[in-house]
Amino acid sequence: MRKLALIFLTAVMLGAAATAEAGSLGRPCTTAPQTEWLSLEVLQTKVEALGYKVQKAKLKNACGEIYALDKNGARLELFVDPTSGEIVGQL
Repeated sequence: MRKLALIFLTAVMLGAAATAEAGSLGRPCTTAPQTEWLSLEVLQTKVEALGYKVQKAKLKNACGEIYALDKNGARLELFVDPTSGEIVGQL
């Protein structure tokens, strides 16, 4: 019983750590000041030009977080550098 509880606790802790890092990419997308960032609308346009269909977008933790569909209709979350519009990560 004790062994089972330890395994369960370890699994929960690993899951929580993975979720925390995935949600924020584990680091900011840029260190540039906010005055150098592109607008959210410009970031969306840049992502759409790459073939994604944007459903929702926000700026959080020095990253553009864009929820979109790829060319096959699969959902994904893109992390975008707000100074350039470059995709720096995805889930």
